[in-house]
Amino acid sequence: MARVKRGVTSHRRHKKVLKLTKGHRLGRSTKIRETKSSLLHAGQYAFAGRKNRKRDMRRLWILQLGNAVRAEGLSYSRFIATLKLKKINLDRKILADLAVNHPDDFKKIITEAKS
Repeated sequence: MARVKRGVTSHRRHKKVLKLTKGHRLGRSTKIRETKSSLLHAGQYAFAGRKNRKRDMRRLWILQLGNAVRAEGLSYSRFIATLKLKKINLDRKILADLAVNHPDDFKKIITEAKS
């Protein structure tokens, strides 16, 4: 059986990992052992970040809604409660978009909720 030298395989694998950690600082982008651990941590941060983004966006929508509703003389919580009572099924994302980009339509929703 012929002898198998694995230099090409490992070099290819190292190049792939080094390419993924381009832009990391110091040895985390150049030294293979540090690169691998840097890549693992980056993956964990990315995973957590995808979860956090959903929270952050919801917080932003609630802030935007709160500001828009307060200008009309209502509180955010009372506004959401009245929407649920009136069975107006619009989520916070849509409501915040209306409040920011289409204030006239949003005012109609507020008057509907107040009545």
